[in-house]
This record gives sequence, C-alpha cells and structure tokens, in this order.
Amino acid sequence: MTEVTRTDDSFHVFDTTLRDGAQREGINLTVADKLAIARYLDEFGVGFIEGGWPGANPRDTEFFARAADELELHHAQLVAFGATRRAGGRAAEDPQLAALVASGAPVITLVAKAHDRHVELALRTTLDENLEMVRDSVEFLRSQGRRVFIDCEHFFDGYRANPEYAVSVVRTAHEAGADVVVLCDTNGGMLPAGVRETVADVLARTGARLGIHAQDDTGCAVANTLAAVDAGATHVQCTANGYGERVGNANLFPVVGALELKYDRRVLPAGRLAEMTRISHAIAELVNLTPSTHQPYVGFSAFAHKAGLHASAIKVDPDLYQHIDPERVGNTMRMLVSDMAGRASVELKGKELGYDLSSDRDLAGRVVAKVKEQENLGYTYESADASFELLLRDEVRGSRERFYTLESWRTISEQGPKGFTGNEATVKLWAKGERRIATGEGNGPVNALDQALRTALEGIYPPLATFELVDYKVRILEGQHGTGSKTRVLIESTDGVATWSTVGVADNVVAASWLALEDAYTYGLIRAGLEPTE
Repeated sequence: MTEVTRTDDSFHVFDTTLRDGAQREGINLTVADKLAIARYLDEFGVGFIEGGWPGANPRDTEFFARAADELELHHAQLVAFGATRRAGGRAAEDPQLAALVASGAPVITLVAKAHDRHVELALRTTLDENLEMVRDSVEFLRSQGRRVFIDCEHFFDGYRANPEYAVSVVRTAHEAGADVVVLCDTNGGMLPAGVRETVADVLARTGARLGIHAQDDTGCAVANTLAAVDAGATHVQCTANGYGERVGNANLFPVVGALELKYDRRVLPAGRLAEMTRISHAIAELVNLTPSTHQPYVGFSAFAHKAGLHASAIKVDPDLYQHIDPERVGNTMRMLVSDMAGRASVELKGKELGYDLSSDRDLAGRVVAKVKEQENLGYTYESADASFELLLRDEVRGSRERFYTLESWRTISEQGPKGFTGNEATVKLWAKGERRIATGEGNGPVNALDQALRTALEGIYPPLATFELVDYKVRILEGQHGTGSKTRVLIESTDGVATWSTVGVADNVVAASWLALEDAYTYGLIRAGLEPTE
C-alpha cells in the first residue's frame, strides 16, 4: 500500500462505502470486491477510504493485510475503523486498539458515544469515564503515529437531550489531539436547519475541526451534509450511491457534485469529476445492484428530456432545462421520444442519432405523427432507441428496410405425460432470392424463435454470430383485459461492442416478441454496415 498525503488538507471527502455502505441490505462484499471498490474510489479522488473494522471482523482484517501488498493508492489514505477503549481499562492494553494499529492504516476513526443515555445504558459506564475513554484512546493512537478522527455517534440526538455533555465529548476529543470530530446523525432524523444550527453552535463552543456523517432516513442526508458545510464543517462522510444501513447514507456523488459545481470548492484532483458517472456505475456493478436511473448527476435519466416544451427550449439553449452541462460529470443529455414529443424533440433526437431533420419540417412532422400513432397502439420509444431509429429511417426512405421477407413463423410448446418437455419454432422466409426454412429449439417460445431466425439467416449474414439477446421485458398494457390484453415486449441486444433496445406490441407475447426480434436483427445488421436487400 502506498501512503499518500493530500497536498490540500483544508477539506476532506471521506468515503465509508466499504464499512457503512456495506451494511446495506443485499450487499455482501468479498475482500476482492472491497479492494476493487477502493481502487475506483481512489481513482475518483476521495481523500480517505474507510476500509472496515480490523480485529472485530475477519474479512476486514484480511482486507487491511492484503491492502498492504495489493493497493497502490494515489489520492486517498486508508482508514481503519474501531471504538474507544473499554470502560475501566487502559488504551495501551486494549486489544481492539492494538488491532487498529496493527492494520497499518495511517488514519484511525474511533466511534465514541455522545448521547448520555447511550453511555449509561449501552456502555454501562459513567459519563466521566466515557470522556476518559475518548481522551485515553485518542492520546494512545496519536502516540503510535496515527492520525485520529472521532465519530460522535448519535450526536444530534444527544445534543438535543443533553447539549452540555454532547459538546464536552467533542471538546475532549479535540483537546486530546483528534484531527476531526465528526457529528453523526446516526438515526437519520435531522433536517437541514437543525443541522446548520447545531454545527454552528458546537464549532463556536469548541473550536474543533468538525465533520458530518448523515444517514438518509428523512431523505435529507445530502442536504444535511451541505447544511453542515454551510455552518463550518470541513469533513464530509459519504458512501458511493448512498449505500448504507436502512435507507442509506449521504450519497458521495451528489455531495461532491454540489461542492465542486455549486460551491466552487475543489475537493477532487483535476479532471476527476468527469469520471463520476463511470465510477458510480462501476461500483454499482461490483456490489451487484442495478444503477439507479434517476440518481442526481450520474443517473441514466438525470439529463433525459421528454416533454415537447422542454425540447423546444433545449433546441435554443440546453442550459434552459439543465442545471449543469452533463459532460462535466461524465453523463450525457438524452432526448426521449414519446407521444408527448413535438417537432423539436424529434429534431433533437434525430440529431443525436445522426439525422438532420431541421431543414425538412414535413419529414419531422411525419415522424411526430407516426410516433404518436404507434404509442397509441401501445409502443414506447423512450427505452427503445433502436426501434425509433428504424422508424425514422423508414420515414426518410419511404418504406421499411428489410434483410429478408417473412413467409411465416410458428411455435410449438410440448407437454408430455411427465410434464413440460420443450419449445420448438419454425421460420420460413426469403433472403437474397433464396427461400430458407429453419427450426430452433429453446427453453421458451421466444428463445426458440430467436434460434430459428438465427439459423435461417446466419449463413447469409455472418455478423449475426456476434448478436446476443441480453435482456427481455414483458408488460401487459393497462386498460386491457386478462389474457386478451395487448402485450409490449422490450428486448435488449448486443454485438459484444454496443447494446441496443427494440420494442414490439401485439395481442400475444410471442407475436410482440417476434416484432421486437425483427427490429433487433435489422438494427444490428445495419449497425454492422450491411445494406438491406428487400
């Protein structure tokens, strides 16, 4: 592990994804996962990465041991987390503090009780002994050459119940040599005005360097973090994508985005902000959670525009309906085409796809009318850019582009005396003047159709060998009735380089799937540079 000291220590971005974030329901990180996430966080440029609790958790102990050999940090310092010494003991003899020192981490974060009732009921000790535990633990770790941060657990609740005692914990930690004293909204119940007022008061009464750790139980963790900064805090604790216990923690990315872009405070190395979207999504993949599409700054929909009124304004100036240029955080503006679309939406979407419609108002009008007609039938193009591009090409060309002419298709689901036995599909079509008949088998009728169509065409169009169906979604459209309802199918396909999405709507799921498959194959072959033959 390479220890790096930041050149500017005036403001700390402290990430606790590997400890507090890992407490989210559904996250179970291996040591390899933690090492990989640490590399991403360091690449993003956070100042501190809290790796876990060595000595209390075998996985975290292994993490710090492996980090010494396997982590080369360029921007961040690794932080070990633990607790103050036990009541009635001595810090120099406390095995848990010894494990923190043995971790090799240059920075130690100690959790300390700041709520009088927690001291008496959870620690089962006196208020004075708790202060001595804080003082002794900080002084010991400082004597071992470690930088020490103190997390004052349940601070805001403790301050409300007994402000004098809560402040005395901060003052004691500061006087003992803690570099930062972090005020923790452990229950997540605070609102910004209360955080701002409390932080300002504690700062005035103690002179300590203060940090903020906010849980998101009121949906205000990011706002509470920024309120603390407004009041003078210079250390923010966050987790990637807001992961954490219960509903989560202050989200690292909106906090950093606000500090850099709204507060004009440089908290990352130069050029790192533009990596924010990529880092967010990469970490989401590592923890095996789908990236939130509507997350501020980095979500897939963060700069997506649907309403025609928005599109008309954006056509004049994108800043009219966007609070920042999305490229500053590594994201992109997207135009969504729907029945709400006007001519401006279609022109902007066409430009995004490489078609200039601005000089042909009639063409743009026909595309708008076609989209509204199709969406009235149940189609949606918001998540099916490939199908929309085919629709657009059809209107430009005046007819449907085809690589084959379908004669017929059929599927058979077999049921034997011992239960389900399989699906079979047959496709008959003409391609390049040749009649092709192919059969495919699959674990469902759509899979069988996909196999049959691939078999029929692969010899004629070799790029099909790289195509793969990677996602498949079915929705019964609202307002219909039972098994007679219309069905919408969305298919996501890839050629190993890019992905594209297509849509089909019909009275049954297999027919809708066939339409989406046809679009997927057609778009993929056009993308591969082939010219339609029919």
